Amino acid sequence: MMNYRVIEINGKKYIEYASVETPIRKEENAIDLISACFEYDTNFLLIQAQALVDDFFKLRTGLAGSVLQKFINYNIKVAVVMTDQQEVKGKFKEFITETNKGNSFRVFSSKEEAENWFMN
Repeated sequence: MMNYRVIEINGKKYIEYASVETPIRKEENAIDLISACFEYDTNFLLIQAQALVDDFFKLRTGLAGSVLQKFINYNIKVAVVMTDQQEVKGKFKEFITETNKGNSFRVFSSKEEAENWFMN
């Protein structure tokens, strides 16, 4: 069972997922969160970095690509909040640089920055 919160700001809602106990470790977890977005009539999802398994940050595992493709297929905008982006290295850092130019998936250093992206 995915443990998430529904946040509403100025009439716009988003799902926040921060569970360390049940981190996103496979595509099925993404489908559960997509279902939550549909249930609460939102296409915005904020994921705290601690709710992602280490394999998500290792691009060679394919986990990030397969999970994010699910969100893109269902038009869910995803923001990941990583408070210490200095720890991000290698290919994942390059991946973040590229995806932050787009409008489907971005990484932010604070929840407030992610909320601003959702609200604008």
